[in-house]
Amino acid sequence: MAQPDEFVFCPLGGVGEIGMNFAIYGLAQGARRRWLAVDCGVSFGDEERLPGIDLVMADVGYLEKERKNLVGIVLTHAHEDHFGALVDLWPRLRVPVYATAFTAGLLMAKLASEPGAQPVPITVVKPGNPFHLGPFEVEFINAAHSIPEPNALAIRTPLGV
Repeated sequence: MAQPDEFVFCPLGGVGEIGMNFAIYGLAQGARRRWLAVDCGVSFGDEERLPGIDLVMADVGYLEKERKNLVGIVLTHAHEDHFGALVDLWPRLRVPVYATAFTAGLLMAKLASEPGAQPVPITVVKPGNPFHLGPFEVEFINAAHSIPEPNALAIRTPLGV
């Protein structure tokens, strides 16, 4: 029997906390589910809550198993809590990364400053120009924030936005 289509949201971090923004959106069409990751940030340790810990990153073990179904990572902006884990986690995921020109530039500078960092394929996208990643249509929507080129995302699927 065919399974119904389903759209799901799964935060891997960034909910109920400041930092470590990382979420995946899944679209199941029949028996196959495709995933879209949004952001790949870090959280910062402190002596009160996490003594001796500098950075905290999401557990991407599930995504490693689902890598063939992960269509890409979209970065909303260039704050560390939204893209700071990418240098460390991308080698485990190895999927294309999409960002605005400013975010891509800061990410490239970050990669250049990290000894042994693997190159990351970054596609620069202009806000307002929708693009397709598997079954998802993604569009950067300009927002106001404390860094250049911050964006919200419109994620369109056959099941809605």
